[in-house]
This record gives sequence, C-alpha cells and structure tokens, in this order.
Amino acid sequence: MSQTSLFDIYRDYIACLNRQDWATLGLFVDDEVHYNGRRIGLSGYRAMLERDFEEIPDLHFNVGLVLSDEPYVASRLLFDCAPKGKFLGLDVNGRKVSFTENVFYEFEDGKIVQVWSVIDKAAIEAQLAQTGP
Repeated sequence: MSQTSLFDIYRDYIACLNRQDWATLGLFVDDEVHYNGRRIGLSGYRAMLERDFEEIPDLHFNVGLVLSDEPYVASRLLFDCAPKGKFLGLDVNGRKVSFTENVFYEFEDGKIVQVWSVIDKAAIEAQLAQTGP
C-alpha cells in the first residue's frame, strides 16, 4: 500500500467519524481492532465512539498533524468542544475546552487493527482551573 493511499484511507476514516456514519465504520476498522492494548472489536469501537458523541455533542475530529510510515499512521488531533457532565473524570459540565489527542494507528489490509491513544488531560485540567466551577 502506498503512503498516499494510507493518508487517503485515514482522511476518509476521520470524515466518517465526523459524519457519525457508523454504518460504514467497518470499511476503515477491522472486526478485531485493539484499542490501547485491549481487543474491543468493531462493535466495542463503535460503541466507544457513539458514547463519545453522546457525551460531547459538538465533538469534531480536526487533524492537526499526520505522518505515515506504513503500516502506521500517527496523528495529532485537535479538539475544541464542550463535553456534558464529566469528561475523563473531570467536571467539565458543558464548558468549552481545547485539547489534543496523540494517536497511533496500525493498518492491515487497509483497515485499522490497532489504536494507541493519549489525550492531553492536563490541558483540560489547566483550563478548568482558570475558569473555576
């Protein structure tokens, strides 16, 4: 698979997430996908994303940086959103926060088989401390 096609697949995957087009998620994510070292499968991955959009109604994945070294894609995702209630154990309660996620994907046969994700929780904590309850 060429670098260009991995970028294209990743771009289309992000567009799928932003459309919340769950019926086509399986075109991008393997049935046996692992997330942060744990096999959750396509159904678990979809449930996780649906829950994210339920808890963060204005969620939108913005790609800030993307690099590829086949079969891997590394991306820095940018978020500016207002989660309802608790988010990552923090009382956000609808306040607008900005944060990043550094995420690495492993692809096999054009589909994501592994995802490793780290969200910058400290950035959210700092913003909440500035705005108060």
